[in-house]
Amino acid sequence: MRLGLISLCSVMALSSAVQAGDVALILGTDSYEVLGRLDRGAAVLSAQEGLSGLGFDVAALRNGRADTSATVLRDFVRQVEQAERRLVILSGRFATDGSQSWYLTSETKDPDVLTIGRTSVDLASIMRILGDAPGQSLLLIGTDSGADVLGPWLRSGLVLPEIAQGVTVAVGSPRDVAAFADEVLSQPQIDIMPYFAEYGLAVSGYAPKSLVLMPQRPSVVPAPAAPPVDTSEDDALWQGASALDTVEAYRNYISRFPNGLHAAKAEQLIADILAEPNRPDRMIEDALSLSRDQRREIQRHLTILDYNTRGIDGIFGSGTRSAILNWQQQNGYSQTSYLTAEQITRLEAQAARRAAELEAEAERRRREVAQIDRAYWEETGAKGDEPGLRTYIERYPDGIFAELATERLAKIEDAKREAAQAEDRSAWDNARSGDTVASYQDYLSLYPEGDFVSDAQARIATLIAEQEDAPELAAAEAQEEALGLNTISRRLIESRLSQMELEPGEVDGVFDDATRRAIRRYQESSGIPVTGYLDEATVVRLLADAVNDISGR
Repeated sequence: MRLGLISLCSVMALSSAVQAGDVALILGTDSYEVLGRLDRGAAVLSAQEGLSGLGFDVAALRNGRADTSATVLRDFVRQVEQAERRLVILSGRFATDGSQSWYLTSETKDPDVLTIGRTSVDLASIMRILGDAPGQSLLLIGTDSGADVLGPWLRSGLVLPEIAQGVTVAVGSPRDVAAFADEVLSQPQIDIMPYFAEYGLAVSGYAPKSLVLMPQRPSVVPAPAAPPVDTSEDDALWQGASALDTVEAYRNYISRFPNGLHAAKAEQLIADILAEPNRPDRMIEDALSLSRDQRREIQRHLTILDYNTRGIDGIFGSGTRSAILNWQQQNGYSQTSYLTAEQITRLEAQAARRAAELEAEAERRRREVAQIDRAYWEETGAKGDEPGLRTYIERYPDGIFAELATERLAKIEDAKREAAQAEDRSAWDNARSGDTVASYQDYLSLYPEGDFVSDAQARIATLIAEQEDAPELAAAEAQEEALGLNTISRRLIESRLSQMELEPGEVDGVFDDATRRAIRRYQESSGIPVTGYLDEATVVRLLADAVNDISGR
């Protein structure tokens, strides 16, 4: 049925011999399933009580869909022909093609000029109905001022139809129209004309200087006690709709009970479901009841596979959801950002395989690096002379023979110190005490041919390199600090480095120089930027096959 085609002919066809008094129609919508919310759109429903108190037969509906609106309109039409006063209040969103306008029901979606009547009320038809009671008819319209394009030849907004003679029309915001209807129209025998401007309503059509439209308050006759209302059918249908928890189930409830006990809740749930496109997928993941530790494990698996979760904290925020989405895309799943049990199993298997690949690759690189390291040592440091030892240390500061080369250089330095003249030795000791580029340059300027020239030059080169790397190392240190590794985590890392024969020193949870050197060796062999400090990705790779997680649980 096209609601917009309710006409005077249908009014006559549906009318009966029942004598009706004053009638009112109130439609208010603040929650559109697709078009969004309209602030205070349904506030006009508060006028129902006051109008009923003045004797109006009120047909009212909040957030009506096409079918429920049709039912209310039929009730209104059955009574309107015999009515003395006719009042229509419409508050919500409207659409227009520039010449005629429609009031949109809550389910309106992608309207176009040829089909809009299926989910809307035609204002021209409303105007014809009101025109049959000149001087006794009022049309109140509450809407926003939007003018968004809805489709070809159609936009949001309101263009009033030709106003029938004797019909008063007032237009304003939903808030102002609701206040006027509730506070003014509830007053008997009131002259309503002065109040239109006071409430910010624009009046057109029949606008005399004075208009007393509202009747006297009817005599109150005590009504017999109303029988208890049986809500069992309402509650039973609501329980069924809640169990299904689908748009179709809630719409079925509203269709059966448009003003039911749970109608407002049903409308809200429909809006919530439509606003969350992947809701069924979220509910599937929620049903898994993943623990915090299980979520951490999933984040580690994603990280091993190079999907950045922006943290391993057991909280699935935007970073983790984005990582899941990318993983689903790469593996041919629907891109929902929510996981099923089957997907979690596949993700775990992929991570285990990748961890094994990374370990095998790291082991191969370690062997290659060690082989090259040994070959270089044989050609340099193994000869035992100072130039060879320094050449090795410069190329492999964390190499297999770094500690041995350092010890032999220290012995050579001690021997030179013993053989050096007292002044030369004293100047060198002062330079070593300062241990700065400036202190070594001072030594070189005093003793350009001294016994410690090569030592000073080597130390200057090392300090300059450290200064150049200082910002990068400071950032790496801060990144490791942000991980918040506890003592158990640190011991686990040291133990893993020791298993790899990277010589981290004592496994005590303290990251000393030996530990830093071992970390650098691991980074070098794994193709990771060498800093001597850990980041999240490095920890995940390092402990990929460890039993305990990095949180120390």
